[in-house]
Amino acid sequence: MATSESVREPLGACAPSSSSSVPVTTVTSRHSALVRVTHWITTLCFLALLVSGVEIVISHPRFYWGETGNVLTTPLFKLPIPSSRAMVPSGYGYVLPDQNGWSRYLHFQAAWLAVLTGLLYIISILFTGHLRKNLLPRGADLSLRAFSTSIADHLRFKRPSAAEAWSYNVLQRLTYLFVIFVLFPLVIWTGLAMSPAFVSAFPLTVTSLGGQQSARTIHFFVSLALVVFLLVHVIMIFLAGFWTRMRAMITGRAANRPTELP
Repeated sequence: MATSESVREPLGACAPSSSSSVPVTTVTSRHSALVRVTHWITTLCFLALLVSGVEIVISHPRFYWGETGNVLTTPLFKLPIPSSRAMVPSGYGYVLPDQNGWSRYLHFQAAWLAVLTGLLYIISILFTGHLRKNLLPRGADLSLRAFSTSIADHLRFKRPSAAEAWSYNVLQRLTYLFVIFVLFPLVIWTGLAMSPAFVSAFPLTVTSLGGQQSARTIHFFVSLALVVFLLVHVIMIFLAGFWTRMRAMITGRAANRPTELP
């Protein structure tokens, strides 16, 4: 999801003189072990949450607003898919196999693992300076011209240049900050608001959202936003160089990066 600060190590091959402008090949450390581990644990948790979440939604593909909602309540909206429960009206003449048992168990376990991994990641980026150096936008990046250019490049799915591929542009920085500090906390909050045990101890968690059904509806839309982020994230990885980025996230080392000597 994020990258650690790059550290360059010269290869020690035939080095040109200091006055030369010939590019020198360097081996670059792209991701620390902590970033790689938290990235892949989060990826596995997200996939588990996505699969189990779909199964949970299928059991009752109707959404409400407020504290209560059932088959006798007019829904805020409903998904045009069959249900896995015969008592839920869906307009289809059949029901899907009910997978609600294992899906809720997996959803609960994967969610707590994702929360603990996320906390470890946030602590690490605060103490290593990665947040300040690589995620917080710089003053020049917040200009209207830089922001509009970044948006236009992403809408065209423009392949980043060699230099741009080694850093985050302003749109990427703002997106990562929004996902880390807005979407993830909100999806955790709304998830906890649907837990009777947690709500009994902290009732403000759900009352501030308007009720458990409101929390479920917000949880659904935030989850959709995270899925969209994941799809765009994967597309941009392909555009930037899939195998190079995958190798960097698995081994911690990126492909050799050319640099100019003064």
